[in-house]
Amino acid sequence: MVELLKALADETRLRILAQVLKGKLCVCEIENCLVLTQSNVSRHLTILKSAGILSSYKKAQWTYYMINDDFINNHKYLYDYLCQEVKRLPSYQMDSINLQKSKFQDLCQCKK
Repeated sequence: MVELLKALADETRLRILAQVLKGKLCVCEIENCLVLTQSNVSRHLTILKSAGILSSYKKAQWTYYMINDDFINNHKYLYDYLCQEVKRLPSYQMDSINLQKSKFQDLCQCKK
């Protein structure tokens, strides 16, 4: 439980989570919508995945991240709380707008 709560105790990771809650995202989409470097995003994604919050799969050279089903099943109340509360992050609106814009761009030709 400590690892899980530590993973959630970072604003950048909460920002990532807020966007991934909308559906699976490629790393390049996360970088673009949060305006972060690839290395920074990768570091945070590794922590979220290690804590069991996110899962991922690779398609060619692209990695896609989504909410881990086990996290949802094992932490239903926390999951529901996060779904509601991440919308209150100061950056949520701008990150959401950036995500919508990135969906219309073919950032890395990562077809889903």
